[in-house]
This record gives sequence, structure tokens and C-alpha cells, in this order.
Amino acid sequence: MTRKHMSYLVYILKCSDNSYYVGITNNVEKRVWEHNQGIVRGYTFKRKPVRLVYFQEFKDVNEAIAFEKQLKGWRRVKKEALINKNIDKLKKLTKGYNSHPSSSSG
Repeated sequence: MTRKHMSYLVYILKCSDNSYYVGITNNVEKRVWEHNQGIVRGYTFKRKPVRLVYFQEFKDVNEAIAFEKQLKGWRRVKKEALINKNIDKLKKLTKGYNSHPSSSSG
């Protein structure tokens, strides 16, 4: 018996209240449908309809889980830079978050 290599998708949904939801699945089309049907209880349940605005595929489940956790920690503006493929803005936001010119060390 051969086993098909599984892929994992980290996805971002835009909800009806304009908030974002980040999740992980191995079938993004089915998962979005489940969110919109109310099969998925939780955050999106009262924020339907939802719309898929971003996804990224991973072969390693641990990498996918790590990326999902990372995205969940991002501010809205950073998620939007990723969704809009604005790499320059994404880099700037990442840099700005990690280093503050007004702080001094020592």
C-alpha cells in the first residue's frame, strides 16, 4: 500500500465583520465550505460568510503549525501586507517590530 504525501495549508479567511481568521487544513476548499456552512464552531461561526484571502502550502506539518502560530501573533497590518503580497511593507513591519530606534541598550 502506497501512501500519498500529505500537504498542509495555512490559510487566512476574511470574515463578514472584516476580521481575519488563521487556520490550518489539508483541504482548503472543503474547510472554507465548512466555515461558511457553520460546521466549524468557534470564531467564524457568527462571522459568516468568510472568504479565503491567503494560503500557503507546506509538506511538513510541524512547519505548517509553526507558521500558523506565527501568523496568529501578527498584527492586522502585517497580515494584510502578506495577503497583498507587499513584501517590502512586510519586511519593514517585521524590522520595525524587532528594533526600535528610540531605545538604547546598556
